[in-house]
Amino acid sequence: MGSLFRSETMCLAQLFLQSGTAYECLSALGEKGLVQFRDLNQNVSSFQRKFVGEVKRCEELERILAYLVQEINRADIPLPEGETSPPAPPLKQVLEMQEQLQKLEAELREVTKNKERLRKNLLELTEYTHVLRVSKAFVRRDMQFEPTYEEFPPLENDSLLDYSCMQRLGAKLGFVSGLINQGKAEAFGKTLWRACRGHSIVTHAELEGPLEDPETGEVIKWYVFLISFWGEQIGHKVKKICDCYHCHVYPYPNTAEERREIQEGLNTRIQDLYTVLHKTEDYLRQVLCKAAESVYSRVIQVKKMKAIYHMLNMCSFDVTNKCLIAEVWCPEADLHELRLALEEGSRQSGASIPSFMNTIPTKETPPTLIRTNKFTEGFQNIVDAYGVGSYREVNPALFTIITFPFLFAVMFGDLGHGFVMFLFALLLVLNEDHPRLSQSQEIVRMFFNGRYILLLMGLFSVYTGLIYNDCFSKSLNLFGSGWNVSAMYSSGHSPAEQRKMMLWNDSVIRHNRVLQLDPSVPGVFRGPYPLGIDPIWNLATNRLTFLNSFKMKMSVILGITHMTFGVILGIFNHFDTGGLYPGQEHIQRLLLVITALSVPVLFLGKPLFLLWLHRGRSCFGVSRSGYTLVRKDSEEEVSLLGSQDIEEGNNQMEDGCREVTCEEFNFGEILMTQVIHSIEYCLGCISNTASYLRLWALSLAHAQLSDVLWAMLMRVGLRVDTTYGVLLLLPVIALFAVLTIFILLIMEGLSAFLHAIRLHWVEFQNKFYVGAGTKFVPFSLRLLSSKFSDDMA
Repeated sequence: MGSLFRSETMCLAQLFLQSGTAYECLSALGEKGLVQFRDLNQNVSSFQRKFVGEVKRCEELERILAYLVQEINRADIPLPEGETSPPAPPLKQVLEMQEQLQKLEAELREVTKNKERLRKNLLELTEYTHVLRVSKAFVRRDMQFEPTYEEFPPLENDSLLDYSCMQRLGAKLGFVSGLINQGKAEAFGKTLWRACRGHSIVTHAELEGPLEDPETGEVIKWYVFLISFWGEQIGHKVKKICDCYHCHVYPYPNTAEERREIQEGLNTRIQDLYTVLHKTEDYLRQVLCKAAESVYSRVIQVKKMKAIYHMLNMCSFDVTNKCLIAEVWCPEADLHELRLALEEGSRQSGASIPSFMNTIPTKETPPTLIRTNKFTEGFQNIVDAYGVGSYREVNPALFTIITFPFLFAVMFGDLGHGFVMFLFALLLVLNEDHPRLSQSQEIVRMFFNGRYILLLMGLFSVYTGLIYNDCFSKSLNLFGSGWNVSAMYSSGHSPAEQRKMMLWNDSVIRHNRVLQLDPSVPGVFRGPYPLGIDPIWNLATNRLTFLNSFKMKMSVILGITHMTFGVILGIFNHFDTGGLYPGQEHIQRLLLVITALSVPVLFLGKPLFLLWLHRGRSCFGVSRSGYTLVRKDSEEEVSLLGSQDIEEGNNQMEDGCREVTCEEFNFGEILMTQVIHSIEYCLGCISNTASYLRLWALSLAHAQLSDVLWAMLMRVGLRVDTTYGVLLLLPVIALFAVLTIFILLIMEGLSAFLHAIRLHWVEFQNKFYVGAGTKFVPFSLRLLSSKFSDDMA
């Protein structure tokens, strides 16, 4: 409790690290996470510090490892993550690791480059085979499928692209074939027609399936085209237009024999490329699999090494003694572990002179350290969101563990809803070691991190639901009601009792829609309900009025109790373990006595002063002219006025005494009035009292929403005829469950959660908690291992 009640005692220590052992010592300190380093080189640029070269080396290693991880993920090779975090590499192994990684990177880049070149060649040859296959049908296409141009006379029984026909025309015919993107085919044809002025013919056809682009790797739809043109100048225009539209142009064979030879050569080359590409991919996968075995440990080691050099850059270098000097904040309870870590680092480095530490006095405010576990961490985060506690300040998280879920449950009190929330949180707690929960999406991870908060909120909601006797807007008759309705009937009483009491009979029941139970009738009220509210209130017409009064008073009582407890906790912030000056304890006791004596002055000062004024004129025998009551209806306001301001001339003392003594003076009444006004003043200072009425408002709102949801769905479904009731009841129950979860559990739960946070931050914590401290952030290398998956994704 001491650690959670108040932050731990810290001290400022100075570390003297030998140059040869500094790296090993900081590695040992980082593995234990004991100290927080102070930057002794704040005025020095990051690029001018001593170990900037080592930091750049670590960044270069990180770049190589990032490239390796990228290639491993591209090859769909799983990245193994070890359960233990490897230590930082010794300095002797750093250069060897750097050489190995650089050699591996160069080899991977060369193999990958060759693979991409082979793959590109394979895609180009595959495209060429498709061009030859599809364009073969263009040559023998019938005349009726081709457009007619005025430049060429129609020829009977000859196809347009027949070679003998072209020879008869006496023209020099040329061909360009290739592939073009499907989206550019129409514009490509129009451009050719306008640029060549009709001296070209474009024939195209769509490929059956999409192909991968060798340049971009994008899988798209292609068109095979064949352009027939006349003349060299037209041919140059055609080739330039093909380049502008990024067409994949391939040579077109002049004869059928040449086409066959090219096709056979392409098939042979494609087969060879497939064989070579498969062997290259197998070799590349072997290299990546071998690299994946050690990439996890390498990444963690490089991160730790870089963190160590960052801390070394925060140290000052003593040229005379050839050592590094560091200043760290350390909990006093961990000083022994700090010395052991320095000894371990010196022993690992093999240095003859060990590193050592000294504590130094300081007037600076130390950082705040509050140790938490997986149960208390969530509640501490709620407090830290308001502000990190000042050094040695009372920590509200210890009491928030109970008060936060309790105030939430006061607003959310429902046995059924609380039990559902408890089961959900219990499921998260039982599966807290599952890796997918801790690495899931942000919303799921938020619920997972607050699983113990949800567990207690659900458990307390079950308790307040029992107190409210509310379960899905219905009451539970667990112990039997304390009210007996049958005792109100007149048939069960004697004639004398029937004449004295207002009892029920058949006529009263028939002519009255509302009947009232009389607890004075014998046998009607048999005693209070053992736990919570009597279930008979669920049938009463004035149920809302009763619960309104009950919850409003309860909210005020809880609010005053909660804030008073916060004021009491503020006293502990003024207990100092050590004195600031000699005799401080006696001065504090004197001030405490003065504070205690000021309380009766607050209550009795004004009444005694008024009593002295009253008796001073009639009993003391001393002239007190000039004192008069300004308002006759109130003896609380007294003004010092001159007698000449009251009436003309000089009045005699007897006349003034007679005027004052005619008024009745009641000291007890004045004292009680002063006490009441003092209490009101104190409550007025605690102006947040009314804010606790949100407990009342949200509790009623939650109960009414639950009641409305039941009345609109379940009550309708249960009243349907039995013939179709079963068929209707199933979807009604499903809809009721969905609305209950999303409206009453999630939305209402979030609302109650936020209001509970507000009550703790504003109404409770401001009575004693400043929250102006800085959090203790130790140099811990263990935290780096959990970031591997996120950084390398």
